[in-house]
Parts: sequence; C-alpha cells; structure tokens
Amino acid sequence: MRRPMTLRRLLRGLGLAVALFLVVSPALFFFVWMLSLSLKPEIDNSTYPPILIPETFAWENYAAVFNSNRFVKYFANSLVVTGAATLIALLVGVPAGYGIARMRATGAAVIILIARMTPGLSFLIPLFLLFQWLGLLGTLWPQIVIHLVLTVPIVIWIMIGYFETTPIELEEAALIDGASRWDVFLRVALPIAKPGITVAFILSVIFSWNNFVFGIVLAGRETRTLPVAVYNMLSFDQIAWGPLAAAAIVVTLPVLVLTVAAQRQIIAGLTAGAVKGG
Repeated sequence: MRRPMTLRRLLRGLGLAVALFLVVSPALFFFVWMLSLSLKPEIDNSTYPPILIPETFAWENYAAVFNSNRFVKYFANSLVVTGAATLIALLVGVPAGYGIARMRATGAAVIILIARMTPGLSFLIPLFLLFQWLGLLGTLWPQIVIHLVLTVPIVIWIMIGYFETTPIELEEAALIDGASRWDVFLRVALPIAKPGITVAFILSVIFSWNNFVFGIVLAGRETRTLPVAVYNMLSFDQIAWGPLAAAAIVVTLPVLVLTVAAQRQIIAGLTAGAVKGG
C-alpha cells in the first residue's frame, strides 16, 4: 500500500510543480528578458536571432537612467507619495476594518467592496477639478490623496476578513478585566493582526507605487513619479530599449525586494484566515 501512495504523492507534487511553472513562467520570462535588454548594448538589442546573455554588460544603460529625465527626483517623489498614502491608509484602514468586523456592519463592508471595485479613473476628473480649485495641482498632495482611493479600501477589506477570523475570546476577557475597547484593540487585537497588516501594507505599496495615470495627470514637471519617468524615456524618433528596460527594472526592483523580504509574513497573513477558520 505504501508504494501506490508514494507514487500518487509524487505525481501530485509533479503536477503541482508543472502547473506552478506554467502560471509563473510567462511573468518570469518577461522579467528575465527585460533584465537582458537592460544589460545589453543597443546594437545587441536589435539583433536576430535575439541574444539573451551578452558578452559584455552595458552598465551605461543604468547610468543613462539616473543621469536623465529627473529620475532621481521622480524616485524621491514616488517614495513620498507611496509612503504617505500607505501610512495614512494603515492608520485609517486597520481601525476601520476592526470596527466593521466586530460590529458585523455588513452594509459598510459592501460599501468598501464597491469602493474597491470602482476604477480609480472614475474619481480622477472630480478630484482634478477640486485640486485645481484649491490651487494644489502640480504638488504632491493631490497624488497622495487620490492614492488613498486605492489603498484605503484595500487595507479595510483585508483587515475585515482577517479580524473576522481572529479569536474574540481574548478580547472579551480583556473587557471583563476592565480594559477599554481602545486598549483591547491596541494591546490584544493589533498584535494578533500583524500578518494581516503586513499583507495590507505590501498590497498598498504595490498599487500605489505602480500607478501611472494619477502621476501623469495630477503632477507637475517636478512632482511626477517613477512610472512617469519610464514613460518619459520613450521618444518619437527612436526607442532606446536598453535604458528603457533599465528604468523598468529600477521601478520594479524596490517592490520586488520588499515582497521577497516579507514573503513569510505574506504567506502567514494570507493563510491565517483559513487556518483559524478551520
């Protein structure tokens, strides 16, 4: 009986590995190809058949990125906008998710879901007119505020699902001992919810960091973000694939490093609900 079971497990593991490879391979291929473009001289990027690994690495592509188009300035703008939008979203979203989960406010949860599903572009024109009236266009504030339209619903929705699966007995015991609801949230619920907060943080950073439309519409010449810097490297005469790919790598790298560094917390946060719910 052991051999069939071992063979079945082996086939199941092999099938899972093949399925995972088929799902991940397109994204992995495009990332490797983008990395290859960024490290090749421009003449090698137009050769046929294509060259994946160049004989000499063209590090000047990365130097061209940082030396042109205010790239460093846009990088700093992205840090400010993403950091502020994520921090405010966590400060607002985590308590809101806790309150909605504990009060079982289904109507509020549905509203949050609708806000999460609504395209961000539908808020762009009204907010553009508002910021124009306030005289804030061209500053970082409009981008921070409109990024909250993306990040706050994400944080609230994730935290609602997470707090609904956490045990409420510890909170009830703290209330019986005389703790206030705010003390229960800070000292009991919040430490338990760290994996969920990590997932909300990572997703908020990804959605805010990669946003392109808000940066090009609401920002001024000095307040644009990194995705706009990549777009600015396109020209009508000729596309320099090496610097363009290098810019895309630089934009992708911070989020990629952050995700890899926090992968254990992300897995714990995504699976905690299923484990505790069982």
